[in-house]
Amino acid sequence: MNPEIAPDIGADLVIYRFAGGSIDSVGSPVGGRGTGEEHIMVWKVIGIVVVALIAFWILGALIEALLPVLVIAAIGTGLYLLYKAVSGADDKAPLIKP
Repeated sequence: MNPEIAPDIGADLVIYRFAGGSIDSVGSPVGGRGTGEEHIMVWKVIGIVVVALIAFWILGALIEALLPVLVIAAIGTGLYLLYKAVSGADDKAPLIKP
């Protein structure tokens, strides 16, 4: 094959058209048989979606399990601070011991 002569792209168009595919605006084959890399990319995308769903599921379970504990801790802290404020115990005690 002579490198000075441009390859004939018309034959490629006929082959892709015959295989049931088409050529998009940049000349890449669309549809047709492909190389198999498209299937690998689809499985990668499906894998990422599945991993994201599992991560959200685990995060939701952790939040559901820890939320009551956090609420009880916040209520307990609030009641303790309220008791200290109302009782007035050790009001004259310094904040930092010498």
